[in-house]
Amino acid sequence: MAAKQVLLTKEGIRKLEAELENLKTDERNKVAGELKEARAQGDLSENAEYDAAKDRQAEIETRIVEIEKMLKNVTVIDAEEEQTDTVKPGHTVTLYDESFEEEVTYLIVGSTEADPLNGKLSNESPVGASIIGRKVGDEVSVETEFGTDKYKILNIRN
Repeated sequence: MAAKQVLLTKEGIRKLEAELENLKTDERNKVAGELKEARAQGDLSENAEYDAAKDRQAEIETRIVEIEKMLKNVTVIDAEEEQTDTVKPGHTVTLYDESFEEEVTYLIVGSTEADPLNGKLSNESPVGASIIGRKVGDEVSVETEFGTDKYKILNIRN
């Protein structure tokens, strides 16, 4: 089975690369020091510090593999040069939320970068998926666990 493509903005790629570098250098060295210190304390079978350091080491290595896999399968979201006649990942979209009677603005990103509280909406989320390919003036209804929410697309920009 082919690996799932990961949609990321250039900023998202930079953040993942920085996290990967930090994990491979600083965090690996830090946990190696913790393991060395715990080993020096003697009996490892009842050494909570050693167990905690081993757990942290496993978490670091798992995250490194996860990030490397994402970066191998990345598709860059770059909508700067694209037309803004329809909503695509990378576009910033202003919606009118009929439930709350307010305007909301989101940058449409891949699920890896999604952070709705900070204005980054996943293209795979219910709202994100419902507005992909839509135009200014279109109205969409989104089924959620709390009922149906209605939005009107007011603006699309790069």
